Amino acid sequence: MKIGIVSNLYPPDARGGAELVAQRIADALYERGHEVFVLTTQPLEGLRSLFPRIRERTLEAVYRFFPLNVYYLRQDRHVPFPIRALWHLIDLFSYCGRCAIRSVIRDEDPDVVITHNLKGIGVAIGREIQRQGVPHIHTLHDVQLSVPSGLLIAGQEQSWLNRSFLRRWYERGVKREMGRPNLVLSPSRFLSDFYHERGLFTDTRVEILPNPMPPDQVRGRDSRTAQKTQFLFVGQLEEHKGIRELLQALHGFGEEIDLHIAGEGSLAEFVASSAELDSRIHFHGFTSLNHLIELLRTSDAVVVPSICYENSPTVIYESYLVGVPVIASDIGGIPELIV
Repeated sequence: MKIGIVSNLYPPDARGGAELVAQRIADALYERGHEVFVLTTQPLEGLRSLFPRIRERTLEAVYRFFPLNVYYLRQDRHVPFPIRALWHLIDLFSYCGRCAIRSVIRDEDPDVVITHNLKGIGVAIGREIQRQGVPHIHTLHDVQLSVPSGLLIAGQEQSWLNRSFLRRWYERGVKREMGRPNLVLSPSRFLSDFYHERGLFTDTRVEILPNPMPPDQVRGRDSRTAQKTQFLFVGQLEEHKGIRELLQALHGFGEEIDLHIAGEGSLAEFVASSAELDSRIHFHGFTSLNHLIELLRTSDAVVVPSICYENSPTVIYESYLVGVPVIASDIGGIPELIV
């Protein structure tokens, strides 16, 4: 079969776990003998970047383009709310996104298209796939089809924005532009129920399918040699990931533990400064999968202190692959993974 994959971001351009999941699925399908292509985004680089072109050929052909909007998806930090609102409005009905998927479908003639996160590439891509008569599978990763930012913070469920007509209008727009996929995959029961309660995908078949594991050619944990207990945090260095709360909690412990932190984000300088002031904190910055596996193999536990409603964090899968226990927040789909 020829299978298309659509994702707002795709490695090496990645922000979180959703893009890694999309890549792992693409690689796994290729290894099973399928022909795979990917449609994703890129920053604006002149007029030519508005049209999808093959930029990489690895296991799969990767088409990249800039979906015309007021800024690129990864340039959203410190953007004022009115500009963000305009960006989300353009993204919801993205003409460029519809044209891009129509063009790629015409050139590739796929048997099925699997979509992942569509914020930033165009939610309307969903309905356009169906208009082209191609079977459509959508994979859920977060709450972005109800909450435009993709973030629902614990304690803010009843905020004015989450209760306003704007969110309900947005959900109606998403329902229209996503159309009716042939199948929706959700890695967690939590996320499936979240959308069902809001009237999304109620007339579509939904299946619970955990995220794929990373490549399993890894060794388990090393024999314990460190005298201190080694904790590891891996993820975006953002407020919603609970990194600030984790560092505050560290003050309640003595010298018997070390905390390793791997990731990048707007709080990177804060984390680096904390590491300079506290010898127990070891900041590794962005890490490749190979480096992450090495960190996991020397860790006693992984900490996932998120304060937002997570779906199915990939770091938990990676931890289990190496045999590292996980301490995590009791929120969203996380409890479904903690055994």
